[in-house]
Amino acid sequence: MTIPFLRLHKRFFLTLLLFLVFGLSLLSVKWDADLVHAGGIQAIRQIMEGFFHPDFSPAILLLGLKSAWTTLYYAVAGMTLAIIYAFIIGILASGILTSNRIARLLSKIFFRGVLGITRSIHELIWAWLFVAAVGLSPYAAIFALAIPYGGILGRIFADMLNDIPKEPIRALESSGASRLQILFYGYLPLVWADMISYAMYRFECAIRSAAIMSFVGLGGLGYQIQLALSDLKYDQVWTYIYLLIILVLWVDIWSHFIRKELKEQHFQKRLYLGWIYTLLLFLLIIAAWGSITIGQTNEFLALFSKKNAASVKSFFADMVGIREVDKAFLSWESWSNALILTFQTLEMSIMAIGFATIAAFLTVLPSVRNIANASLEESKKWYKWILYGLIRLLFIFSRSVPELIWAMIIIFIFKPGLLPGAIALALHNFGILGKLWAEAIEDMDLEPIRNLSSVGASKGQIFFYGIFPAVLPRFLTYILYRWEVIMRTTIVVGFVGAGGLGMEFKLAMSYFQYTMITLLLICYLALVLLADFVSESTRKAAK
Repeated sequence: MTIPFLRLHKRFFLTLLLFLVFGLSLLSVKWDADLVHAGGIQAIRQIMEGFFHPDFSPAILLLGLKSAWTTLYYAVAGMTLAIIYAFIIGILASGILTSNRIARLLSKIFFRGVLGITRSIHELIWAWLFVAAVGLSPYAAIFALAIPYGGILGRIFADMLNDIPKEPIRALESSGASRLQILFYGYLPLVWADMISYAMYRFECAIRSAAIMSFVGLGGLGYQIQLALSDLKYDQVWTYIYLLIILVLWVDIWSHFIRKELKEQHFQKRLYLGWIYTLLLFLLIIAAWGSITIGQTNEFLALFSKKNAASVKSFFADMVGIREVDKAFLSWESWSNALILTFQTLEMSIMAIGFATIAAFLTVLPSVRNIANASLEESKKWYKWILYGLIRLLFIFSRSVPELIWAMIIIFIFKPGLLPGAIALALHNFGILGKLWAEAIEDMDLEPIRNLSSVGASKGQIFFYGIFPAVLPRFLTYILYRWEVIMRTTIVVGFVGAGGLGMEFKLAMSYFQYTMITLLLICYLALVLLADFVSESTRKAAK
């Protein structure tokens, strides 16, 4: 009894500490009427009017569908390369190709380091760098998606390979199988379903990421949203946002069925449907790459031309300041300003996860299926299913719109600063947190909750004495995980005037201050790695 009590005690104080840090972050905002633009209230009215009356004219819908296809083939092509990269580097990072302990350790350290760096930098930052190096090309968007998503997938693939049972592997080793035979006949058959399942989940995320490639001029739905916002045509903005939500939902449903079939126990059914899904996937990949190589004037081989090679060489030479006398990363004044911006970026991320947590906490219970169908409590109310459907739709709407697009809209209401960036990040992550929390409650053991309900406990007592203690560890884990993701994204919302490192990064790119870009990237990487370390340490403390 002592250990569970101590664990609950520790989690309670950890929760209080997180809320205290959130409260301190709010002090960085000057809470007065100056937060909102003079026309902010009018902008809200116009945005809401566009929300309820989108422009569904044939010309706008046709343009939106073409842009949706561009967004889709960016995501498909990027994920194709990401999976190839993740498969190769993930296997090397797992260390399973060598039996020598020292070689395995060195392989893990080096290749996990490669995966760590590539996944730490946001895909939009990669897009900026590729556009600066090779110009406006679809391949800039594709590589910008492939590198960070490959890093994320590779890390997960490596962990999957390291976590499988060792008995089948030892049996193959004792029979004299080579390392490659052990890989293809031992490791991969045990993890391939989980690999495909997680890759499909990341494909959903890649759709949203592909939409924001527009910010560096690479087309897609995000580009149309950005143009419509610039012209204050909010009815068109919402038309393109709705098309993006439909695209994300389509991928979400499709990947759900694929993941379901991978877990299907009936082998023949799984085999039959597996061939259908595989065929559809290959057709989609062929169509995506066909649109890039045939429908675009850019040729893949042109990326490896002498002109592009010279451009890339010049770009990286500028990044390290070979031709520059006063290098920003060697200036104490530049470091001082960058560290202040880094701290502001940290404050923005804490505010964002705090807002998202509060919003999810207030809405999660009505979104739980077990509460809607009265499995957790005996009272059946007709309105519970209506609330369930509305809040679940709110979660879908919230998480389907990328953070940058939320920021583009919010900046028309609030003046530039940390607050609009935090709100934009919170709006996107609120839907993700709410969905994850609702599923955590749906998966918990119902018997203790029913016992509390049967003795006459109120709804508040059921939640605070039954549900909350059981799901608190998972809630904390999801909060910390989303905070890591938010930390990567804070620099992106800064591009549209939300403050922090992102705003300065955009200015440095605009004025070709390459050594300043290098300095800001160093600060950004340090911040992301710090978030990973703090999050991992806190998750361990919460267990």
